[in-house]
Amino acid sequence: MTEHRQQEQKPRIVVIGGGTGLSVMLRGLKEKPLDITAIVTVADDGGSSGILRSELQMPPPGDIRSVLIALADVEPLLSDMLKYRFNSGAGLAGHSLGNLMLAAMTDISGDFVSGVRMLSKVLAVRGRVLPAAGEAIVLKAETVDGTIITGESNIPKAGQAIKRVFIEPADVEPLEEAVEAIREADAILIGPGSLYTSIIPNLLVPKLAQSIVESEAVKIFVCNVMTQPGETDDYTVSDHLAAVHAHIGHHLFDYVIVNDGEIPEQVQQKYAEMGAKAVHLDLEEVTRRGYKVIADKLVLFRTYLRHDAARLSHHIYQLVENWMQRKR
Repeated sequence: MTEHRQQEQKPRIVVIGGGTGLSVMLRGLKEKPLDITAIVTVADDGGSSGILRSELQMPPPGDIRSVLIALADVEPLLSDMLKYRFNSGAGLAGHSLGNLMLAAMTDISGDFVSGVRMLSKVLAVRGRVLPAAGEAIVLKAETVDGTIITGESNIPKAGQAIKRVFIEPADVEPLEEAVEAIREADAILIGPGSLYTSIIPNLLVPKLAQSIVESEAVKIFVCNVMTQPGETDDYTVSDHLAAVHAHIGHHLFDYVIVNDGEIPEQVQQKYAEMGAKAVHLDLEEVTRRGYKVIADKLVLFRTYLRHDAARLSHHIYQLVENWMQRKR
């Protein structure tokens, strides 16, 4: 059997989001026999990404870089090098080497999407990594008191509950490759990640959202383990789902994957000092709204809480396999 034929037989999964949580999950998923396409937010405007976005007029590379590294089939030392962040040097301090390489590839190839594609080949990425759009998006938020906040990095600092987020330009075109990947997907996976600044911005790209709604793929939401100060204070699992529904206007997901493993008291205390706490699974409300729930112990604790990539990817793969079998 040819390699091409084997590739065709792999379930096609589209993963949408951004941030650290997405990268952690992808490290587990790339070990499964899946054809992965990651669609990544381009709304970041802080730190190294914000500087490169402003000075070079390019989409922010940070989240794309993290996903490329997560899916790369390279030596750990090379991954560490790409994550390396300069801490001194005029003009260099704060930049990660991976971001600078993406900026260089964009300049060499003539556009950001081609630059991502070229770096993907260099890193032997397992799957495809696509920006949600070929241009940078400006993310804005309206708080409950009517204040408008501009910029992804400013939204969590507002100190007010978020009523809604929106993007400019509102009619931004997604990459045709991204739309096509969604149309052909057997599974669409959204999250984990910052709800209002990493997840929902992708769903506000009009044609992306419509393609997801129309897709017959199994649709899965991976809920964050902890609330995020300034974004999802006191949010339950159903609150996360309600926020997505409010922005998209559709019941988007078939399944919700959540952590129900106990978080040690000392870890909870550490997060409480930062204004975060465990996302409560209000199971009755989630199921009343028509979502099927997969709950398991899904966290590991090192410096910070992270999803257990192996266990999480096991549940995702099982869901996809079961869905495919029912379709046959």
